[in-house]
Amino acid sequence: MTGTPPPIDPVTTSPDLPAECEVAIIGAGIVGLVAALNLAERGVPVVVIEKGRLAGEQSSRNLGWVRKMGRGQADLPLALESDRLWQEMPARVGADLGYRRTGILYAVRTEGQLAPHEAWMASVGNGIDSRLVSNKEIAALVPGGQEDWYGGIHTPSDGKAEPQLAASAIARAAMAKGAKIVENCAVRALSLSGGRLSGVMTERGEVRCNSVILAGGVWSRRFLGNHGVSFPTLPVIASVLRTKPMDGPTDMAVGAPDFSFRKDHTGGFTITQRGGFIAPLALDSLLLARKFLPVLGAEWKQIRLSLGRHFLDDLSMQRRWPATGPSPFEDHRTTNPPVNDKLNAEAMANLRAAWPAFGKAEIARTWAGMIDITPDAHPVIAPLDELPGVVVASGFSGHGFGTAPAAGQLAADLATGAAPLINPAPYALTRF
Repeated sequence: MTGTPPPIDPVTTSPDLPAECEVAIIGAGIVGLVAALNLAERGVPVVVIEKGRLAGEQSSRNLGWVRKMGRGQADLPLALESDRLWQEMPARVGADLGYRRTGILYAVRTEGQLAPHEAWMASVGNGIDSRLVSNKEIAALVPGGQEDWYGGIHTPSDGKAEPQLAASAIARAAMAKGAKIVENCAVRALSLSGGRLSGVMTERGEVRCNSVILAGGVWSRRFLGNHGVSFPTLPVIASVLRTKPMDGPTDMAVGAPDFSFRKDHTGGFTITQRGGFIAPLALDSLLLARKFLPVLGAEWKQIRLSLGRHFLDDLSMQRRWPATGPSPFEDHRTTNPPVNDKLNAEAMANLRAAWPAFGKAEIARTWAGMIDITPDAHPVIAPLDELPGVVVASGFSGHGFGTAPAAGQLAADLATGAAPLINPAPYALTRF
């Protein structure tokens, strides 16, 4: 099924939009849903409002990796808390989210590729079970390989969860504890009274509230721009393929410079070209060029610029609109970027050369997802000085699924004035 998004475990949400709540969450991706679960568990009236369908964009299209390995010093506390919370999540929501501590391995071909992993190991000390491994150890961990790896890094306690199952299970648990989730209802704008938040205006009318969590993924920049707040994110597109059920060399997630793979809940493998992302050029590419030059310089080998339909579509999309609408969100319920078959073919060719067992793999499905990237590849999880009452939880730069349990809880803490799960300072918008 070429270019078909993976099926999401279905959830029956509310057909009715409440007139008021304590906290309104914009976006029913996994971060927003975890925030709703936390708030419902605390007895806080909360409604999640989604322009399309629950987890319809990147929350169901990502690779499902849950890792601490490679996280920067500023980001490591969030990853450590998420690791703990992922372990507790199945019992907490009463469902199997596909979470398994199968381990994650990165294999590299050169000394230069290993150097960042060595530096990271030196920076984190002994608090994590990561270790550098040799080619011989890689062969023992992932049998049947043909490549002569320079070395790698392995973290046994890292793992995976299933994107097409996890958000749905969390949503059901949140609703069972009192949260409301409303799909196919775009939030057009914030309602402000005296310069402070008083509610959100949706296509079905206003919902009064005291706090908002904006967890809109790639749409958060446009939403905030309509309120005069610059939120520096740019989109990149990752293409993914899934094989039909097959035996493979390991159940752990494995990443190399130009491919990655992991066994998923269908019995097949989820595979991507880890060294290739499409960066569609748009007006924002020019507006934010100076902020993103450092990351482009560091990651230029992985990023492939594209000038095509996205440029024209983005240019024609509104950047300002009244709260009475219509807004761009009604016209774009779900983002479905095109699959890059060339990148998927590269990933399969590279993987088959390294582990010939994949020579027999049959492709069951391909899809693509659009990821919101910040200039430092870390999210913003912070209240906005310009819009009192609003907390942003966006810009996760491809790490939102793995860190969602802690990120959603931190957003809920900030929205209610509770003691924050971790120090939120690294995630302030003001750092840009």
